[in-house]
Amino acid sequence: MKKRLPLIFTSVLSLSVLLAGCGTTAKTGSTATPTTQATAAATTAATPAPKKDAEPFTVSLRHIQIGDAQKFRKAILDDVVKKTEGEIPGLKFELDGVEDQVNRFTKLPAEMAANNPPKIFDLFGGTGDALKFAKAGRLLDLTPIITELGIKDKFVNLSQFSLDGKVYGLPIGGSSEGFYYNVPMFEKYGIKPPTTWDELTAAAETLKKNGITPIAMGSKGAWVPNMLVNTLMGRYAGPDIVNQIPAGTKKWSDPEVVAALTTFQDWEKKGYFTKGELGLEYPDMLNQFVTGKAGMMFDGSWRSSVFKDPAQAKDLTNKVSYIALPGVANGKGDQTAINGNYSNGYGFSSSLKDNELKAVKAFIKNLYNEDMQVRGLLEDNLLPSMKLSDAAVGKVTDPIVKQVLESYKKAGSVFSHFDSTVPSDVYKETESQLQKLIAGKATPQEMADAIQKVQDAAIAKK
Repeated sequence: MKKRLPLIFTSVLSLSVLLAGCGTTAKTGSTATPTTQATAAATTAATPAPKKDAEPFTVSLRHIQIGDAQKFRKAILDDVVKKTEGEIPGLKFELDGVEDQVNRFTKLPAEMAANNPPKIFDLFGGTGDALKFAKAGRLLDLTPIITELGIKDKFVNLSQFSLDGKVYGLPIGGSSEGFYYNVPMFEKYGIKPPTTWDELTAAAETLKKNGITPIAMGSKGAWVPNMLVNTLMGRYAGPDIVNQIPAGTKKWSDPEVVAALTTFQDWEKKGYFTKGELGLEYPDMLNQFVTGKAGMMFDGSWRSSVFKDPAQAKDLTNKVSYIALPGVANGKGDQTAINGNYSNGYGFSSSLKDNELKAVKAFIKNLYNEDMQVRGLLEDNLLPSMKLSDAAVGKVTDPIVKQVLESYKKAGSVFSHFDSTVPSDVYKETESQLQKLIAGKATPQEMADAIQKVQDAAIAKK
């Protein structure tokens, strides 16, 4: 076909010349000749049509990175959003920042029930969140996407987002929970950094005798004290307890679990926690600690970035250390086990148009890679959810992050938080009952019995 084009073009040109020689203009008064008209037409045909701008579209993105404590993680998200918008023509993200607990327990469940969640949203893994929504068909199966991107096998742990061999969410990072302590205060009162249970209680007593609250606490949101309860349960009942209870092989009312709750109550009675804690929010707990009103604080490893930021840590900047909760005498199971979670990340709506799906793929590509994981580790002290190279891990200089990573090395095993293994109604009951315990309106046994009643109902539904 290509060889015939010159001959056809020559024939057309010869015919044009012949017609021009014996013909007249098409219209009286016209200055254009057939030849010039043909030339103009050819020029028009050869000129490409202007490129149409991409049709604009928006993708809703729900996040929980609000407030100063989350500013490093928000900066990472903003950069990912900007890069993704630059790669996908017409794309504009609509960001919606919502407080963590409001999103998890109020807004997102309601949106899922109505089948109108945001296209991208902060999501917790586990039975009461991601897996429940996945069973309802609300979450996008990410398996083909992460396989295509070559990152399927690069995550440390996807179990809390996996159902029937498919992946429905991606953790943004990992975390552990332990005690932060005020180094100058410990030195002032001659307190040895606790490595045993007796040393921990001795440190609490010394602080109390000197007019210092031993452990900062803000229990208006019961998930905060529940962090400590979860780890106490892992010590007294063993690290497998968080999976044994929902399986029905152990109970909340078992003696070992009640023993953990009793220790928490004993610490309440001894005045180890902040007075008026039921009226204090999570940020208030941090303020108690950084202002020197409390000598220790039980919190997640995600909080560590605060202590290198003078705007938040104030006089305590770079003067904080971290330890895991020591083992207890006669505790069940591995007493070196630590709480380790990979349960918070992003989920994606199963109802996506083609252009929205392209945006989701680009968002995942730009957020879940070694560069961003390293940045989260270095800037926000967020433990990586993906396997990093030795060179990447070697970039860590923050002393608290090193202490957290060291606690992982020393741990014989890792257990998750029960909020990712029990149904949401059971977890809500733990919060309600814990606040009653703190207020002195329930005993440890009463608390355990009440939670077990809800747990039994959940097991019966299976």
